[in-house]
Amino acid sequence: MKGNSFYARKIHSLLGVIPLGLFIIEHALTNYSAFEGGKEGFVDSVKGLHGLPLIFFLELFVIWLPILFHGVYGLYLAFTSNYSTGRYSYGRNWAFALQRITGVITFVFVAWHIWQTRVQVALGNTTNEEIGQHMHDIVTQPVYFTIYFIAVLAAVFHFANGLWAFLVSWGITVGPRAQRVSSNICMGIFAIVAVLFLLSLFAFRSDEFAAAQTAVVGLLG
Repeated sequence: MKGNSFYARKIHSLLGVIPLGLFIIEHALTNYSAFEGGKEGFVDSVKGLHGLPLIFFLELFVIWLPILFHGVYGLYLAFTSNYSTGRYSYGRNWAFALQRITGVITFVFVAWHIWQTRVQVALGNTTNEEIGQHMHDIVTQPVYFTIYFIAVLAAVFHFANGLWAFLVSWGITVGPRAQRVSSNICMGIFAIVAVLFLLSLFAFRSDEFAAAQTAVVGLLG
């Protein structure tokens, strides 16, 4: 691992932005359609996704395999990194620590979310047509809603802060001023995407989705 760490870290960083970062934004917009357009808007959005050609291969190579590599290698980094926030308690050191912590939270949450949605469909405990109601049943439970609330914030922070680190490590933002500007932009992205996800959580809690029988499953539920 040490001999290939430079390339592994580069691939890990790249996958966090392309394709996974783009997928997070797409997923946020798809879920936000539940808030903006209600049940019908959400159904139209996810039907559009499932109408894409070669959807199985798109999911496999754009979502599942990148998540597997990024997540597993991210866990390795999280548990082998040298955290120095106790000695150097300035912003970037805390951001570095939070990047590792939120990465672990996000990886565990994604696995758990897949178990609650995709795996349950595969096991026959729910169907694609009932996934909207299924999500309603999950997020109307206070404990689950709290977990989703925290995990969504962790995942979006991990993406936004990872985007900042990607721009630095790939030599796109060079110098303090460029990095300061990119930091502000990335935190703006965090705020916008987090709001989209949180509004969708509240939408799934509404009575409209309690009776949703025609929703179809979207990417990652």
